[in-house]
Amino acid sequence: MRTASIRRKTAETAIEVDIDLDGTGVYDIRTGVGFFDHMLEQLARHSLIDMTLRAEGDLHIDDHHTVEDTGIALGQALTQALGDKTGIRRYGSCLLPMDDALVRAALDLSARPYLVWGVEMPTTKIGTFDTELVREFFQALSTHGGITLHVDALHGINSHHIAEAAFKAVARSLRDAVETDPRKADAIPSTKGAL
Repeated sequence: MRTASIRRKTAETAIEVDIDLDGTGVYDIRTGVGFFDHMLEQLARHSLIDMTLRAEGDLHIDDHHTVEDTGIALGQALTQALGDKTGIRRYGSCLLPMDDALVRAALDLSARPYLVWGVEMPTTKIGTFDTELVREFFQALSTHGGITLHVDALHGINSHHIAEAAFKAVARSLRDAVETDPRKADAIPSTKGAL
């Protein structure tokens, strides 16, 4: 079973994440940040990773700690669920349109975290959500999931559409990368023999 449960508690947040890489995209997500919940639901649905997530954070300050720590916990869950990565495809990419927005994502489950972020948001807020937190989430996910991740917005005039396209593009890329490769289901996808 490629599943994981992570419990992360700090003075700023308490996060609980349960995932199943071989799911159907079923989700139950509550972080206290409405727009962020909507984005995480897209991530689960389009990656086909079942996800139950609860976050309690210091929202009286702002959303930053909740968003970043959720990215940390979700990255840790991915690492745990992937184990030694035997049989995975390892790479994934997606060019995803959403109305005016066109976002490209490409990733490698390499255990070498690196984020390249080529996304400009036209506004600083989506409702009450700080748009800079989209990058913060993906930085934390990349770092703690051991993911080389490139995300580029090629077009877009609406911040909501750009952010949502980014989450969906990463989701579709993850879906491809975590899937079992039927031609090499018993091998680690590296000439090094380890990832």
